Amino acid sequence: MNNIKSIRKDWDLIESLIKEKSRILDIGCGKGELIEQLEKNLKANIHGIEKNQGLASKAIAKGLNITHGDAEKDLSQYANQSFDYVILSQTLQAMMEPKKILKELLRVGSKAIVSFPNFGHWKIRLQLLLMGKMPITEGLPYSWYDTPNIHFFTLKDFENLCKEMNIAIEKSIGLTNKGKQFSIKSSLFPANIFTHEAIFLLSYKNFEPIKIKSTNKIFAKNSAIVN
Repeated sequence: MNNIKSIRKDWDLIESLIKEKSRILDIGCGKGELIEQLEKNLKANIHGIEKNQGLASKAIAKGLNITHGDAEKDLSQYANQSFDYVILSQTLQAMMEPKKILKELLRVGSKAIVSFPNFGHWKIRLQLLLMGKMPITEGLPYSWYDTPNIHFFTLKDFENLCKEMNIAIEKSIGLTNKGKQFSIKSSLFPANIFTHEAIFLLSYKNFEPIKIKSTNKIFAKNSAIVN
């Protein structure tokens, strides 16, 4: 699966997770190709943020609603729940503070869609085992000294972080290196080995007060249940 096909497959899966006419923020939107796709197919209201000035200028020249800015600094300008979905596609591994970014995604948006290459894929493991140096694959095509990626993490690392942060994984889709998609949650095979790229739909877990009935009255105890 070459890089262009991989990106297109990633975008199609992202689109499948979004309801029509939603308010969307696309972080690291590049020249705005995904924005154009979602506007056309979902009639969505989309805003984008792009750190690269040249790419942002090209998107703006096409009439797209794009801001040149750094998401790690500028998301604070957005009010809580400004969007229905916030998209971070193939970018989390390039962020300085991934945990902080995840918090901001789910502050600014009701749901977050995050996709990333899985460093636990069998090809990467095999290269490390046999060659003893940083792997180069279709999903991670850079040498160690010129890669834009700062944090390398696996599918299991990401799932553990979501658990630690009390983030609910609503849907999780894996792509093999051949482009075949499967549900990570219901996979019969070790997903952390066979997932080349992963796409997650995230939200915060909802808590409701537990109502305890007494002989005199009904009151809410200071505890909660998870939906």
